[in-house]
Amino acid sequence: MKKLALTFLVLLFGITAFSQISTNTLGLRLGGGFGFDWEASFQRACSEHSRMEMGLGMGIYSGYNGLNVSSTYQWVWNINGGFNWFAGPGAQIGSRAGNFYMGLHGQVGVEYLFSEIPIQIGIDTRPTISVANAANSFEINVNTSIRYIFGK
Repeated sequence: MKKLALTFLVLLFGITAFSQISTNTLGLRLGGGFGFDWEASFQRACSEHSRMEMGLGMGIYSGYNGLNVSSTYQWVWNINGGFNWFAGPGAQIGSRAGNFYMGLHGQVGVEYLFSEIPIQIGIDTRPTISVANAANSFEINVNTSIRYIFGK
């Protein structure tokens, strides 16, 4: 089984070209699963092929408010031109209706970087498993994002 998993990873990374990623982006992620969510999002390149995304989010869930802080490590692969896909693990902490929670998540998505203007748009999903003091033990949502690219 280990050999099969290793073979899959080698093939996945071997046939997919890595992309050049932006040094910094700042913007918004919008959307959500159990209510309207928005997140102020900052991305910082770690290498030519990876980055960290940090977010400060707020949401309105069935009559009560929520606040969270998240961080995700992402690997980025180029599909074609300015079109990339990305994936990675992360964690978040927050509060919903005054109750503290912690969660682990994965994130996968696609993005497009415009060549004429310093803008990145994207769509992603971030399935989250709550690991402490959570009303919902599993949550999945789809988000759209728009970010300003700077610091090339």
